[in-house]
Amino acid sequence: MLVSEKKSLFRFLAIYLASTFLLFSLASWIFYTFTKHQILDQQNETIKYEAQHIKLKLRELHKSDSKKLIYPKSNFVESAIYDLDGVYIFGTQNIKLDDMGGSDSISYILPIEPYYLGAAFLKVKKDINQKPINNLQKNIVLFMFGAGIFFSILGYFLGKLFIAPMRESIKQMNHFIQDTTHELNTPISTILTNIEMIEALELYSENPKELKRIEIASKTLSRIYDDLTYLNLNHDYHRNIEDIDMSKLLSERIVYFEALSKAKSITIKIDIKDEVRLQIDKNDAIRVIDNLLSNAIKYNKVGGNIDISLSKKELIVEDNGVGIKESEIKSVKKRFKRANKSEGGFGIGLDIVNQVVKNYGFKQEIRSKENIGTKVMIIW
Repeated sequence: MLVSEKKSLFRFLAIYLASTFLLFSLASWIFYTFTKHQILDQQNETIKYEAQHIKLKLRELHKSDSKKLIYPKSNFVESAIYDLDGVYIFGTQNIKLDDMGGSDSISYILPIEPYYLGAAFLKVKKDINQKPINNLQKNIVLFMFGAGIFFSILGYFLGKLFIAPMRESIKQMNHFIQDTTHELNTPISTILTNIEMIEALELYSENPKELKRIEIASKTLSRIYDDLTYLNLNHDYHRNIEDIDMSKLLSERIVYFEALSKAKSITIKIDIKDEVRLQIDKNDAIRVIDNLLSNAIKYNKVGGNIDISLSKKELIVEDNGVGIKESEIKSVKKRFKRANKSEGGFGIGLDIVNQVVKNYGFKQEIRSKENIGTKVMIIW
């Protein structure tokens, strides 16, 4: 799965799961609140029933002729009786009439008429039975956990369906690029070969400008062909790591781009240290150099300057062209991203450079200011 596909899938899953979680959280909270009230109402009804039962017992005691009266106790609730002024008379627990208890208990006051044993009020109190509430909370948590797993799996498959059209489009684009690059190879090679023959035989004296334009266009097409081929074969590309003379290679590539730079009257200043050697695949080294030089020429102004320096630690290509906005410096390394659309191109040059840099554990730094210039450093 490509990086763009993974990002789209993760974004879809994040939005899908977040909205689903919020919806189920709201529904679970409403269900929990409603069910908890039902449980408490049932317990309230229980103590009301006990209060009525104790009231009947008090009436029996009120009518009794026994010298010894035994206060009716309940195994389920605490109770007490009070006079008309709310003063405690007797009970299983000495509590104030207006004390309704905390959040962990429920109570009920039952008026007594006529006043049995001089009592005007009967108050019953009971600790809330937390067991059914705890079971309710446990069941809701288990339900949320199970629903989370189910909807995560469902979301993943929905996400795969969601990105399927994008994947198909990418496949079609890759096939198109492969077919296009295959068809371009032969005519480009033929044009470049014939230009070299014309130059070797010194047959270009009559129309040197026209031939130079053809050479520039052909080399541009050749570089685009190499870049597109690299993008398609990057994962299957066999790299032949060898000891490369970067000083010699860089000088050769500068000569290769000489026609392009002269077309825009660009002055190239070089500071290349001798015998700078690097363990790298030659084609990868060429891709890095070519893309940096090509961008420096393409996004430079007419009559501009390019400073190229090479040392045993780094390669630096600096121009005084259009530059890049500070907000786009980080994203400009991404594939198909172009910071400046005034010039042509596919936006793949710096992406290829970035891939090569990562493959070899190098470091790439870009410093740029809009309308001032860009400095790219490859540090190894």
